[in-house]
Amino acid sequence: MVKKYDFLIIGGGVAGMSFALKVAREKKYSIALCCKTTLDEANTAKAQGGIASVTNLLVDDFDQHIHDTMVAGDWISDLDAVRQVVTNAPEQIMELVNWGVNFDKKEDGSFDLHREGGHGQFRILHHADDTGFEIQRGLMEAVRSNPYIDVFENHFAVEIITQHHLGVRVTRRTPDVECYGAYILNPETQKVDTYLAKVTLMATGGTGSVYATTTNPNIATGDGIAMVYRAKGRVQDMEFVQFHPTALYNPDETHPAYLITEAMRGYGGILRLPNGEEFMQKYDERLSLAPRDIVARAIDNEMKVHALDHVCLDVTHKDPEETKHHFPNIYAKCLSIGIDITKEYIPVAPCAHYMCGGIKVNLDAESSIHRLYAVGECSCTGLHGGNRLASNSLIEAVVYADAAAKHSLQVVDSYSFNEKVPEWNDEGTMSVEEKVLIAQDVKEVGQIMSTYVGIVRSDLRLRRAWERLDLLYEETEDLFRRVKPTKEICELRNMINVGYLITRQALERKESRGLHYTIDYPHAQEHHE
Repeated sequence: MVKKYDFLIIGGGVAGMSFALKVAREKKYSIALCCKTTLDEANTAKAQGGIASVTNLLVDDFDQHIHDTMVAGDWISDLDAVRQVVTNAPEQIMELVNWGVNFDKKEDGSFDLHREGGHGQFRILHHADDTGFEIQRGLMEAVRSNPYIDVFENHFAVEIITQHHLGVRVTRRTPDVECYGAYILNPETQKVDTYLAKVTLMATGGTGSVYATTTNPNIATGDGIAMVYRAKGRVQDMEFVQFHPTALYNPDETHPAYLITEAMRGYGGILRLPNGEEFMQKYDERLSLAPRDIVARAIDNEMKVHALDHVCLDVTHKDPEETKHHFPNIYAKCLSIGIDITKEYIPVAPCAHYMCGGIKVNLDAESSIHRLYAVGECSCTGLHGGNRLASNSLIEAVVYADAAAKHSLQVVDSYSFNEKVPEWNDEGTMSVEEKVLIAQDVKEVGQIMSTYVGIVRSDLRLRRAWERLDLLYEETEDLFRRVKPTKEICELRNMINVGYLITRQALERKESRGLHYTIDYPHAQEHHE
C-alpha cells in the first residue's frame, strides 16, 4: 500500500509531537505521525527531573546558562547550537504552557524553579517528579485532537527511502542523497507499506536498550540513528553515552531499570562494597557526592576488580522514619523485592541513561540527507558536546522542533512526491527457531556493550566488541534478507548498527573526554575556552 503525506514524522515523543503541532498550524498540510508503540510510551514520559530555561531574570541570564552548558560538555559543545537552545528556551516553554502543559508554580504565580547538578542558578521548571510525563500528556491531548495529524501507533519504520531504492548506488561520498519517505511495517497486516513524503522528520529517541541495563524503556533501540546511517547519512559523537551511577540492581528488571536518585547520596547515603567496605575515598575527596561520571567510573572499577555485579548504597545509619518520609517510593520499591532500606544495603549498579550523539544536524535540524530532519535524542545538534547538562535534553527537543518546522515550511512546497519508488518486496517466512535466535542475539548485544563498551574502555575491549558485533551483523543481515521483516529483527539490526557506531567512534577518539574514558588515553587533549 502507498500513502502520501506532506510531512512524515517517525517518533512520538516531545520532539515529534511538538514538530507535528507546529506544522499543523498552517492548516493545509497532511501530516503522518508514526510511532512503534503507543504515544504514551515515549522516552519523554520517563524524564523525572525537568526542563531547563532561563526564566528568573533577576538572578539568571542567558550567558550563565550558556557557560554552564559549555562546562558540562567539556568545551566541545557547538557554541552556536548552545546559544540557539538557551536563547529560544523561554519562548518554547510558553508554547508548551499554551498546549496545556502544567509546570509547578509558587503562591505568587511564578514558576517554582529547581536547581540541578552543573547549573549555577535555579532554572529547572518541573511538574512534581514526573515532568516528562506531564509534557507528554499535554502534547498527546493536543495531537490527538488535531484534525491535520494522522497518528499511526504500533507502526514500525524499517528503512528511509532514498535513491538507493531506485537502483542508484549511494555511498557516504554521494553529494545529493535525498529522502522520499519511509517503508513502514503495519503489524496488523504484517505488510510493509510505502509512505511517500515531501519532508521526513526523524524523532526516534535514544539508544539505551543496546546495553544490558538502562533507564530507558525497551523501545530505545536507536532505530532512527541506524536507519540514517544505513542510508549513508552522517552520525557523530556516538562515543558519548551518559550512564547513571546508581540504578537498583535487580536482574528481573533491566529495561527500564529503577533509578535510585542522586538525592539519596545528598541525604547521606554511603557507597560500599557488599562486605561493608567504603571505596569512594580512593577516587575523589567528595566521596559519595562526587559528580555522576566520577561515581559511575569508580563503581565500574570496583565491580571489575572484585568481580561483582553490583555495589551497595547504605542509609541504615539514618533515622528510619526520616528515610521513609524523604524516599517513600524508593522505600516501597525496595520492600517489594524484599529489601528494607532502613536495615539493609540497597544493591546498585550503573546503567545506560542518555545518548549525547546521533544524526548530525545543522541549526535548522537538517541532516546530511536532503529533505530529512532529525530532532530530539536521536539527533546530534552539538548542544551536549562531551556530556549533557541535566535537563537540557527536553528543551533541546522543543527548540529544534521549532527550527525544523520553520525551515521545512519554507521549502515543503518546492518538493514533490517521488512516484518511482518501488513497493517493498516482503517475501519470505520466519521459523520459530529463528525467532528464538533473534531474542538470544538481542541479549548478546546488551552483554557485549555493557562488558566492553561501558563506562571505562580500552582499545582491547573495544576491538573485542567490534569483532563480536561484526559476527552478529553478518548473521542478522543474512537472516533479514531471507525473511519477512518483523519489529524484532528490525530492532536487532538497529541495535547492532548502533553498538557498532558507539564502538567505532569510541576507538577513533584517542583521548579521554567528557563521558568517554579510556585507560589507553587517560588524558584529554587541550581545548581552549
